[in-house]
Amino acid sequence: MDIEHIGMHLIDEDTDQPRYQFDEEALEELMKSIEEIGLLSPIKVRKTPDGRYKIIYGNRRYKASLMLNKPTIPCIVSTVTDEMEIYLEQIAENLTRQGFSPIEEAEAFHKLMHESKFNSSLKFLSSKLGKPESYIKNKCELLKFGNAVKKMIVSGTDIRKDKLTEDQLLPLKDVAVEFRDALALTAARDALSVPDVKKIAKMFKDKDISDSMKGKLLFKSGPELIETWSVMQSNRAERAKAAAEKAEKALAAQEREEAARAEAARAAEEGTRVEAARVEAVAAPAERAASVAAPSPAGEGALAAAAPAEAAGVGAAAAQPAAAGASAAAEPAAALAGALQQLLSALPALPAGEAQLAGMARAVQADAAFARDLHVLVQQLEQQLDALKKVQALAAAQ
Repeated sequence: MDIEHIGMHLIDEDTDQPRYQFDEEALEELMKSIEEIGLLSPIKVRKTPDGRYKIIYGNRRYKASLMLNKPTIPCIVSTVTDEMEIYLEQIAENLTRQGFSPIEEAEAFHKLMHESKFNSSLKFLSSKLGKPESYIKNKCELLKFGNAVKKMIVSGTDIRKDKLTEDQLLPLKDVAVEFRDALALTAARDALSVPDVKKIAKMFKDKDISDSMKGKLLFKSGPELIETWSVMQSNRAERAKAAAEKAEKALAAQEREEAARAEAARAAEEGTRVEAARVEAVAAPAERAASVAAPSPAGEGALAAAAPAEAAGVGAAAAQPAAAGASAAAEPAAALAGALQQLLSALPALPAGEAQLAGMARAVQADAAFARDLHVLVQQLEQQLDALKKVQALAAAQ
């Protein structure tokens, strides 16, 4: 790599290069360093068609040498003519140098991706410059702010009054444009910490706060905005707590209501089961009594033969409970009425004469067993009939 000493009067600065901000104090320090120990690194230039030279990188060293009235400066002369390659080399060199501001980086990246003569992709720049895509994207986000804010952007992470770091600005990048710059200037004026800026940004992105309220908040100082944020967070936490308690109470009430409905359903089911059992208990004896009371063809002999067994069956049926539901009461009652009617029709008609009556009495007395059994049968049938009448009355009342 050859180094040539070229006259200062033949060299021109590149106005399109990425770096254009030069701190005066830093230039003074560089000038003193060159004056004392000389220029340690040559600048790089390329030759132009008119026989002159244009700086690729080394503008600060050129300016400091010019301030010292140096007649010549050591240079590396490049033969590259491709604009893309030259610009990428300028960016890569400046990224290694002190004082290359974040906003200068952002503008250089934006230029490479959007100007027609470059039209590079994010992925291409990342591979060429050795920087993550997220790094390049975050730098470009700084271009969302106005010129007044851009002038305050400095490198590093130190928080200083009336200066802004990338970390301070990036939380505000998605705030509505009408609030973004004002909040950035407030952060610079009050030297707000990054966590405080994040809180303010979150408050101004809150959709529950109206734009008119946000406009009024812009008149507050940084500490006042932080206090407002704290109050809003406290109020929101209280509302959330109250809502949670209300929801918990509503859930408990719903569970109680569901339990009550389940208990009512179980009680109804149990009532239906008991009622069915009662109906079955009443209907079965009545059906048996009706079948026993039905006579065979006619005559005292047949009735006398059936009376003892009938009396025993009815006596057993009368020992069971006399209760039933309204839905089963009509059928046993009709059956019993039919049985009684059949019983009466089976009895022979009494004779009209006294002699005949006396003869019937003697016949009845002669067969005491028949009379006793017949009496028991009639009593049991009457008891059963009374029980069924009570069931009918209960059903009618319900």
